[in-house]
Amino acid sequence: MDIKEDFYTVELCGIKRNLPLVRVAPKLKVALFNILGDTEIVKAVAPKISELIPKTAEVILHPEGKAIPLAYEVSAITGLPYVVPRKDKKQWMLDPISADVKSITTGKPQMYWLDKRDLPKLEGKKIVIVDDVISTGSTILAMEDLVQKINGEIIAKIAIFTEGDKREDVLSLGHLPLFPED
Repeated sequence: MDIKEDFYTVELCGIKRNLPLVRVAPKLKVALFNILGDTEIVKAVAPKISELIPKTAEVILHPEGKAIPLAYEVSAITGLPYVVPRKDKKQWMLDPISADVKSITTGKPQMYWLDKRDLPKLEGKKIVIVDDVISTGSTILAMEDLVQKINGEIIAKIAIFTEGDKREDVLSLGHLPLFPED
């Protein structure tokens, strides 16, 4: 079965990937960077991401999504624990806290949830947010909301790529443009 797609080519740490251009809104496409199952790219970028983490960091916060393997690998390299706010409230969660988000890739409102059992890992800690792609910043805002509720301190926001407008508040290995359609 042939699939006709347009691609945007990127190179990270000497590895090339052809990212499919996917529609996320009327007249707007993005280059889909999906690292789920791409062990080669995760293993290549995790050391570079780890180098960007401030020495004072105590924990990694990663919003549930395609980059969980990245959070794991960065945690293994740095020795820092990581916490993953979930996109769904689970029955087993004790008194979870939540934050609203509307991501460019989902196109609909969502919630991120933190189980009360995870709070001691974050409360009063110096936190680094690690993600694959940071675009509009809506997911970051949700993470900031959660961290504020537990009196943590975000000391860095790090991504493999930023997307769309350049972001001075995010450390990244590269930048992806948006692809408006006429």
